[in-house]
Amino acid sequence: MQIVRNSEELTHAKSSLAGSLALVPTMGALHAGHMALIAEAKKRADKVAASIFVNPAQFGAGEDFGRYPRQEAGDAAMLEKAGCDLLWAPSVHDIYPDDFSTKVSVTGVSDRWEGEARPGHFDGVATVVAKLLLSMRPGVAVFGEKDFQQLAVIRRMTADLNIPVEIVGVPTVREADGLALSSRNAYLLPEERQQAVALPRALEAARAAVVSGTAVPEVLAEAVKSLRAAGFSRIDYFALVDAATLEPLDAPEGGMRLIAAAVIGATRLIDNLVV
Repeated sequence: MQIVRNSEELTHAKSSLAGSLALVPTMGALHAGHMALIAEAKKRADKVAASIFVNPAQFGAGEDFGRYPRQEAGDAAMLEKAGCDLLWAPSVHDIYPDDFSTKVSVTGVSDRWEGEARPGHFDGVATVVAKLLLSMRPGVAVFGEKDFQQLAVIRRMTADLNIPVEIVGVPTVREADGLALSSRNAYLLPEERQQAVALPRALEAARAAVVSGTAVPEVLAEAVKSLRAAGFSRIDYFALVDAATLEPLDAPEGGMRLIAAAVIGATRLIDNLVV
């Protein structure tokens, strides 16, 4: 596996990769969920590249940019074992040089939920993903569905800007007890880790209730109540949304997702389920 750290090295490395290319953008601290993305990418292209970049533009004031887990040596070993052909690990300066003055902002699908809870977050996501795609020029880019709204934003951005790439979403990989794999799970204290499983369980219970015909407002209120009882100190949102537009639904209609974000201890977790 080649490891490159700047745009000049990237241009040279790409020229040595024959055939179609798939990209898996990450912020590192890799786990089995990321390896599922690599496996999907290998099915869809001759060569697979991954990027590791902890993007400062998508972290707000007081968020965890400084303490976000960084473990490049271990990540590189995992990627090589999984069959990745190229790792691009650029510096902040390489992505955002001193005179950088552009941002990509996607309206509509980014307005609610994470967009309200983390102002500016999706501008940072859209800007860095646009840069990664335009620098790497893959035919396919693979993302996890755990960050479901992020996936919708990236799909909208690439369609609107005519970036010639297929965006592929991969279902969330979970622990045996149902908790969605996330790099931020490392922040959880042992007791918090036990309590955190209440989030996927609340989503499962809500899905069953919606399917059985229970009124949606009642379902959502019960879910929030269950999370508070389980020890979550803040619930940013728990909603049934249109899977394409992310607009909230008061009654079942078409393709749907249950989405949630909640804080336990000092850790903010997000999750979602298809309905």
